[in-house]
Amino acid sequence: MDIPQVTLGAINIEAADPRALGAFWAAVTGGTPAPSGDFVYLPPAAPGGFAMFFQPLTGPRPDRLTIHLDLTVPWGTRSAEVERLVSAGATWRWDVLDEHPHVQWTTLADPEGNLFCVAEHPPQA
Repeated sequence: MDIPQVTLGAINIEAADPRALGAFWAAVTGGTPAPSGDFVYLPPAAPGGFAMFFQPLTGPRPDRLTIHLDLTVPWGTRSAEVERLVSAGATWRWDVLDEHPHVQWTTLADPEGNLFCVAEHPPQA
């Protein structure tokens, strides 16, 4: 059976302020935003990274999102990364540190309230 050749092109986010949200996510990923009119494209910062595309809201924001990003950092760096992201404008929501033996994570919200997680996995023995 052939494996589909599907890759992630970009994560698209509607935003009240696409430029401001693009700037926040640029601080998260290390990418350089490329604004064009009301839209902002954020290319991957490095090979294997992901792109993001920010566009103006086209309707009311839903009360609850059913999808969010899980970002992974090296073991032992989650706390420092969370501090960096909070200083860049994220809001700490909660930590999950002992629910699962294979992962610890912190859930944050970006400046427009979109949830995302910063996770670390312990080294394999």
